[in-house]
This record gives sequence, C-alpha cells and structure tokens, in this order.
Amino acid sequence: MALCYKKLWKLLIDRDMTRADLREATGVSPATFAKMSKGEPVGAGILDRICESMNCNIGDIVDHVPDASVQANANDGIKKGGQDICQK
Repeated sequence: MALCYKKLWKLLIDRDMTRADLREATGVSPATFAKMSKGEPVGAGILDRICESMNCNIGDIVDHVPDASVQANANDGIKKGGQDICQK
C-alpha cells in the first residue's frame, strides 16, 4: 500500500502556507512530514490534526495508490515501471 500526499502539498501552495507553517499549526514532527514526503503511511490521528487545521476532509489531502501487483492486475498485466508513486 502506498499513499500520495500531493493533494496536501498543493493545498498548502493554494493557501500560501509552507510545510513549516503546517507543522507549527498541528504540532506534527518533521520526521512525520519526511515520512509523508516519501508516501509512507502516518497515523489517523496525524491526518485528523492536519484536516482540523486545514479545515478539510481526509480525501482533500491524501490518495491511496494500489500496490504494483494490484495495479498490474487492474491493467491486465501491463506494468508501468518507473512512474511516480502518485500517478494513477
């Protein structure tokens, strides 16, 4: 399973905020933001604090990206190697 936080990064840009601004508003550690930058999962409590701070829903900040094996089956065995994890 992989997660894509591109929606969150875009939302920050749209609201003229930096990641540091969001970290300060939510109390989320830099290490957690580093995990998010790599598409790694973080706790629901973290996502809740971000949503609360940004006044948005979880779907506004994160997408689920299926595993490569699941994606390959969905595409009749066609693999899309080397693509950005967030591309669908």
